[in-house]
Amino acid sequence: MNPVLALLLRVPLHGMGLLVAVLPRAWETALGGFLGRVALLIDPKRRRIAEENIARCLPELDADGRRKLLQENYEHYGRLVLELAHMFAPIKNHFRAYAKDVALVEGYENWEKANAKGKGVIFCSAHFANWELTAAAGTLLGMSITMVTRRLKPGWLHDWMEKTRLSVGVRAAYQPRTIPTVMKTLRDGGSVVFVLDQYMPPPMGAPLRFFGVKVDTVTAIAPLARRTGAAVLPTHHVRESDGRIRIIVAPEFVLSDDDHADNQRLAGVIEGYIRAVPAQWIWGHRRFKNVDWSDRLDSKGQKVA
Repeated sequence: MNPVLALLLRVPLHGMGLLVAVLPRAWETALGGFLGRVALLIDPKRRRIAEENIARCLPELDADGRRKLLQENYEHYGRLVLELAHMFAPIKNHFRAYAKDVALVEGYENWEKANAKGKGVIFCSAHFANWELTAAAGTLLGMSITMVTRRLKPGWLHDWMEKTRLSVGVRAAYQPRTIPTVMKTLRDGGSVVFVLDQYMPPPMGAPLRFFGVKVDTVTAIAPLARRTGAAVLPTHHVRESDGRIRIIVAPEFVLSDDDHADNQRLAGVIEGYIRAVPAQWIWGHRRFKNVDWSDRLDSKGQKVA
């Protein structure tokens, strides 16, 4: 990136980081909701994607229900942006202090039990609430966490995010060559985070039913767990009305002897988490690429007319 353009991007990001660093959490939450409502008015392209996804995935909602969910979803985006801005505050250890103050982990004993087996842990999650705070809260409790993620552009942005994650102990395995890092992490008894809510084409992904339709989804979790002996822990996170991010670690997922069936059940778990708190998922993401909606099944496995 042109150095001038990079500087122009750095200034507002670090400026926003300084702003949120001094805001009380209640003010930050209120401001985020306001910014989200503004974005809903000025972002027609992303709004159309979210509207389409909501209508197709949640056909049980009437028009008023869809409008209400869309507004709540955009309010979530506004709050998420301000929460992520804390990662850019040019104040030493600020993000560490913020994560300690905002995030609360439930089910820590489930991780302890799984970790005690010594084969590593695979967290199965998605982009709920604030995934960066979730990973930070885990490492601050002693979990050795590696996120499977993508490199960011421009380079200085990637470097800053990596430095901030490392400041709370979170490491990353970057696509597309993630397996060597993942395997080493599990062999060393660490924990790896995979998300199942992003579009993942072959060879890393394969079609799984998600909201009733077959869509390419990462399928590495079940075979990786079977090969390494790692425990699989479904995990989700919810932003409460008081601004706290509540992270819920579920008991160990019991594998069968069928990788496809296990991956499908995990996709179903993640879908259930989304349905429970739909406003805090990323409906504006192009999750459903190359999908045949005429092949959709309902919750009972029956073809939708």
